Amino acid sequence: MKHFPRQIRVADQIQKELADLLRREFKDPRVGMITFTAVEVAGDYAHAKVYVSSLQGEEVLARSLEALRDGAGFLRHHLGRRLTLHTLPQLHFLADTSADRAFVLTNLINAARAADEAFPKS
Repeated sequence: MKHFPRQIRVADQIQKELADLLRREFKDPRVGMITFTAVEVAGDYAHAKVYVSSLQGEEVLARSLEALRDGAGFLRHHLGRRLTLHTLPQLHFLADTSADRAFVLTNLINAARAADEAFPKS
């Protein structure tokens, strides 16, 4: 999917505003310590995928995603007050597992290096 500069700017602004809304106005106790890691806006601006991660584990992330999905209308409404867009995208909150995958890959690389070092070089 090709991204244009305006799409990227809108996605960045949505990410910043969501983080601010979460800190100041969204008061759902199910939301743990989370980070909005990325936002992808569709070309027609009708939908936005919001990627969320948490260092507190999968259980906290699952509860937080449930709360964010339940409060998507509230968040979208408040985004509309902060952004001047012709079409305000529907928000779709998704778990960002890239950090977990990176951790697994790092462990695999380290294990392969350790195995290589265990064999004598000829």
